[in-house]
Amino acid sequence: MSSTFSLILRDNRIRIPAVTLVALAFTYASTAPYQSIIGINELGLSNGAYSALIFFSAIVNVTTSLTLGIWSDRLKERRPLVLGLSVAGMLGFGSIAIFHSPAIFIVSTLLLVPMSNSTYSLLFASLRARTNQMDRGQAAGITATVRALFSGSWALAPGMIGLYLVNSPSMTPAYGIAALASCTCFCLYFFFAPGNGTAGPAPDHVGFLASLKRIFMPYVLVRVIVMAMLFGLQRLNAMLLPLIITHAADGSVVDVGFIAGLTAFLEMPFMVMWGMAQRRFRTAHVLAFGALIYCCYLLLLGFAAAPWHIYALLLLNACGAAAILSVPITYLQDLIADRPGLGTSLISLNTFIGTGIAAGLFAFGTAISDYSGTAFVGAAAGLAAIGALLYLESARRQAALSIAPPQRGVMR
Repeated sequence: MSSTFSLILRDNRIRIPAVTLVALAFTYASTAPYQSIIGINELGLSNGAYSALIFFSAIVNVTTSLTLGIWSDRLKERRPLVLGLSVAGMLGFGSIAIFHSPAIFIVSTLLLVPMSNSTYSLLFASLRARTNQMDRGQAAGITATVRALFSGSWALAPGMIGLYLVNSPSMTPAYGIAALASCTCFCLYFFFAPGNGTAGPAPDHVGFLASLKRIFMPYVLVRVIVMAMLFGLQRLNAMLLPLIITHAADGSVVDVGFIAGLTAFLEMPFMVMWGMAQRRFRTAHVLAFGALIYCCYLLLLGFAAAPWHIYALLLLNACGAAAILSVPITYLQDLIADRPGLGTSLISLNTFIGTGIAAGLFAFGTAISDYSGTAFVGAAAGLAAIGALLYLESARRQAALSIAPPQRGVMR
């Protein structure tokens, strides 16, 4: 682990994207917990209007990420794109903080904020362009460690901002903090990243549609869907956990916040641990084991009947969630390894599909059972996804072995 941190600190092409991701996390973490409160309670949007806004915002986010991912592979540097998206973040978050207007909120949330969110994929693409030149296990460790640092910001920001705004009549100053975080991202890349945000030499100048077709190849798309099913488990838990705490477990909103913060903190060392595991084991097997732990957590969550039951599951929750949130980054990038931007843009597609799967599981589970029963539904869906993943990777390995004899380091 110490060698991974030293690599991050020594290499400017890794350090600058990593530090920028830490700053970027504050744009997410300072606004996501309060977005619905501002949109519905403060600005008067209806539940239906707000739901539609979030849905179309997600579409803009995934479209922007895919487009910029493909485009970035044709550039010598990703630096101009990161700077442009940081400006979009400053304008989007800043305008919501300054102008308390439903129209400004809608336009910013629909266009500018999703553009800012696309910075996440570009930064991980920059990391991938650099780590492609390293040992595969070492590269996976760096990716997992950087993702852990990102989670650390997520753990810190909501509590700090909540304390800052505890006596405020409005939550919109949180968007001002997000605008400052976007400004920090801009400054980091403007002053420190020249020559360090390189995209790497593009293998060829493949057209946009030809690049897009690679995403929809059955080999890639089916694996993205399996990853989305696993990611959907974490999103489903985000929906269920507060409801189970306050209903089945007779807990309070204080327990909800405390458990969320503890889980985020505990995810950090587990992400580093999963990154180290990828040095010795195949990524698919590491992910399957982590997802199995998360399925066990969801199964036990369905039996929770007191707050201490939820607290007792904290380690299982954090351990499994850490695998689901960090390991798929490397897995998805490996699907299109020769195009770092395009491969990393699959993360946004995975998030979009996974959120939809989580919503479907929640709707199905609550239709046939209660919140605890829905946790059982999630565990069953997770086991099905793990089975699909192992089947796909087993078939992939067998196909590779039938073509060429085994070589050291292949299919890790």
